[in-house]
Amino acid sequence: MRPLVLFAPVVLLLCCTVSSHAAVYLPFQTVFKGEPEFESLVQKAERENWRSLPLGERTVAVGLALLGTPYESYTLEIDNRIESPSVNLRGVDCWTYFEIALGFARMLEVKSGNYTPQDLLATIEIDRYRGGRCNGVYTSRLHYLEDWIYDNERRGLVVNLTRSLGGVPMRGRYLNEMSKYWYDSRYLRNNRELVPDMREIENRIVSRTIYHIPKSRVPAIESKIQSGDVICISGNGPEGFTEHVGL
Repeated sequence: MRPLVLFAPVVLLLCCTVSSHAAVYLPFQTVFKGEPEFESLVQKAERENWRSLPLGERTVAVGLALLGTPYESYTLEIDNRIESPSVNLRGVDCWTYFEIALGFARMLEVKSGNYTPQDLLATIEIDRYRGGRCNGVYTSRLHYLEDWIYDNERRGLVVNLTRSLGGVPMRGRYLNEMSKYWYDSRYLRNNRELVPDMREIENRIVSRTIYHIPKSRVPAIESKIQSGDVICISGNGPEGFTEHVGL
């Protein structure tokens, strides 16, 4: 059972199993889009017995089924003030694509059947929020992949294999995207008092040593990448660490 994270360019993450709980602070019709798509995905999963697959292969099965979903940005910006676990199966970006694939795969393990949208919201909450809990505040969400990896690894949900695969530290990087471009976020535009908190989060992330595998070294470790591993693509810097993510 493996999903993994790889900074590459690469960060590789191995994902582990979870137990389920959910927090929903906004109306269901706001936090969940795509019930027909969810039911179709459940039927396919049961018909093809995805639950019997190892977590990595299960994640890939979900990811393949999601191919063709329209690309859509800012699907998590669903309210002016209240942060809540949410899922949109009608449109995904690179992050929500891997997140939904992994969350759905974990949901199949948490229960043996009778899956509901609330079950998926519960597994999404565990991955998406600091400490696995959404407290209704925007800053409880893990907005940066580097922070997502750090927090989920601390809780035993993923394993960052980057360093063990020959990763080297990313030097001379800084992180200020969200605090500098706060006006791009619906939540921060309406809650300016959270901008200093976001800046503190960015400073904490930068204080950690973050590794990636240089592009020239990627061919040597390709054989070690397994189905369902999460691969984070690092940029040239100096602003930021990762720029893209996929399975």
